[in-house]
Amino acid sequence: MANDPGWGNRNNEGPPDLDEVMRQFKRKIKALFGKKTEPNGDPEGKPIVAVLPIFGLIVLVWMATGFYIVDQGSRGVVLRFGKHVETTMPGPRWHMPFPVESATVVNMEQVRTIEIGYRSAEGGSGRSKELRESLMLTDDENIIDLQFAVQYNLKNVEDTLFNNRSVDEAVRGIAETAIREVVGKSKLDFALYEGRDEVAVNTKKLMQEVLDRYKTGVNVVSVTMQNAQPPEQVQAAFEDAVKAKQDLERQKNEGQAYANDVIPKARGTASRLLQEAAGYKLRVENEAQGNVSRFNQIFAQYQRAPEVTRSRMYLDAQEQIMSSVSKVIVDQKNGNSLLYLPLDKLMAASGANLSTPPSSANAQLLPVAPSLPNVDANAEFKARDTSRSRDRDSR
Repeated sequence: MANDPGWGNRNNEGPPDLDEVMRQFKRKIKALFGKKTEPNGDPEGKPIVAVLPIFGLIVLVWMATGFYIVDQGSRGVVLRFGKHVETTMPGPRWHMPFPVESATVVNMEQVRTIEIGYRSAEGGSGRSKELRESLMLTDDENIIDLQFAVQYNLKNVEDTLFNNRSVDEAVRGIAETAIREVVGKSKLDFALYEGRDEVAVNTKKLMQEVLDRYKTGVNVVSVTMQNAQPPEQVQAAFEDAVKAKQDLERQKNEGQAYANDVIPKARGTASRLLQEAAGYKLRVENEAQGNVSRFNQIFAQYQRAPEVTRSRMYLDAQEQIMSSVSKVIVDQKNGNSLLYLPLDKLMAASGANLSTPPSSANAQLLPVAPSLPNVDANAEFKARDTSRSRDRDSR
């Protein structure tokens, strides 16, 4: 108040006059808009500079602040006093400047990544575990330490902005829920080894269903398994169990290989024995039928000529018997006692004749009597008569 002339004129006798204060305030406002005042404080009423061009320039600058550009793959969301009025496509756009309208440009194609069970350090130098997110229970009541990453983008800008407070937290929560449900229905070995890809696929499918149900406007691009292992406290015991299971599988494979080697051989042997038995059966049946047919023929001939048939049968029997005897009967009365008999050659010739099959197709397989080279055919009958006469004399 030291610069106020009202205080100096009254010598601090009382408060300033309100009318004087108001007149000073009006002079300052008029001076601000370019009006000059007389020495007694009354305005002259003529502006020094035109106010309208300045005001127009301010309005143009204010209107220019409403221009904005929407990049390719993005969408612009225009809000009028906080209410959504328009979603703009890529290109240069304009909206009513602040505070009437505001525009937010959202990148729809940008792929965002959410890490579950771990956090990557800045610069990619390492990662830290988040056991609260990674530890989960399997169907066979085992604990598994599972780390994975979710990549997503946006498919509906209105749902993303107006139905979510935090898109990343929503995706993270739904990802944890989906992976725990999928792993809770799977065995430990399935989730660790052969079923890792299937677990990721099922998790992605379940996440997308839940996100669409809540109208989050999020599209899950991929779910990637980073690490799956038992907890560190039981890692050694689990490795021993895995080695034992691998040994079991190896022994099963060896046993299966041995079975694959033995079983075909046994089946081949059984098939061969069956075929041999079938052949033996057929041969015996054919021989029996042949013997029956031969007996019927002989019986028919026997009914016609009994004596002749009996003599013929006797001779055939003697021929069969004598063909297997290695003795030679020589008549010494009518022949030379120094007759040389090559018995070794006779035996060899007899074996050759027995081993040679008959050439005739209709000939029966009967043993052949050995042929005696250089021996008269009547000598055998003479020897027989001589031996019979000796028997009579001895009697």
